[in-house]
Amino acid sequence: MCPPYQPSRAPVAPANGMKPQKFNEQFAKCFDLGLQLSKSVEADALLVVLDGPTDWQQLKERSAGTKILVAAGHEEELAGAAEAGLQKVVVNIPGGTVSERLTQALLESVADDILVPGAEVVAVYSAFEAGMIDSISHIRLDDHLGRLTARDLRQLETSVPLDTLKAVVDLAVEIGREGREGKPVGTMFVVGDTRKVLTLCHPAGFDPVRGYARCDRDLRDPRTREAVKEIAQLEGAILITAEGIVERACQIVDASHANLTLTKGLGARHWAAAAISRVTKAISIAVSESNGTVRLFLNGEVMLRVEPLRRAMKWRDFDYEPPAAANE
Repeated sequence: MCPPYQPSRAPVAPANGMKPQKFNEQFAKCFDLGLQLSKSVEADALLVVLDGPTDWQQLKERSAGTKILVAAGHEEELAGAAEAGLQKVVVNIPGGTVSERLTQALLESVADDILVPGAEVVAVYSAFEAGMIDSISHIRLDDHLGRLTARDLRQLETSVPLDTLKAVVDLAVEIGREGREGKPVGTMFVVGDTRKVLTLCHPAGFDPVRGYARCDRDLRDPRTREAVKEIAQLEGAILITAEGIVERACQIVDASHANLTLTKGLGARHWAAAAISRVTKAISIAVSESNGTVRLFLNGEVMLRVEPLRRAMKWRDFDYEPPAAANE
C-alpha cells in the first residue's frame, strides 16, 4: 500500500539555478500507478524520467521494495538520488524526443549493468507538458535491445559514446527509410578514431564540409543533420568524430579486406565498412541503397542491423542476413 500523498518536503534546488520538478499530486498519482503496474507485470524496475531534481526521499518511501531508476539530462539534476537509495541514469540529449530520451535511458541502464537486456520496465515521464509527469509505459527491453549483452554495449561505448552512436544510427535509419527526394540513398559513416581513419582514406573529390566551423558540423544541430542527408548522396564515406562532429565527407576507404567474412550479397560499401572497423577502433555504419537496411560494423563484424521500416532501434542476432545487391 502506497503512503498517502504528501507535498514535497524539501525539493532540491541546485546552485546553478535549474528548476526542480515538484513532487506534486499529479506526480504522486502517476508514480503510484506506475508502481502498481510494475507489480502487476512483475517488471524489473520503474523508470522515472525527470526534467529536473525532485524529492528523492518521497520516491524512495513510496517505492515499496520496487527498483527505482531516475533519469535526467544532467548529473547535477540527479544530485542526492544515489544517497536516497535510487539508481540514476544521465540522459544528455538536448532537444531529444520523449522516445529518444526513454531509449537512451534504457541503453545507458544496460551498459551500466543496472538492467539486463531482456528486462521489463515501467516508465513514468512527461509526454505532453514539460515538468508534468503525465504518462506511463510498459517497455520490454527485447524490443529495443534484442539479445545484445551489457558486455557488448560497453565494448561499443569504449570507442564511441552511446549518445554519438545513437545520433549517427538514427540519422542512417532516416536516410535508409526516406532516401532523398523520393530516391533511395546508400551511404557510409565512420565514427570515432578519426586520426587513424584519416590515414586510411583519401578524398573522392570536393569535400563539402571542408572550411566550415566546428559548430556548423555538429550532428546535434538539426540543420547539420539535414545537410548530411544531402551529402549522403555523394560518393564516399562521411567521417564523424567521437564527439559527433562531421570531420570529412566524400572519403574513399583504403583499408585492407584481408581475413574478413561477410554474408553473401553484401557489396563494396559493406566490405569497406567492415574493413575500416577491423583495422581501427572506429565504428562504421553502412546504409544499403537497395533496401535501406542499416548495418553497424565493429571489429569487422555486423553488430547491429536496423530494417528501414522499423522506427525503433533494434539490436539483433545475425545468424542469417537476407541477400543484398552485389553492387553496393
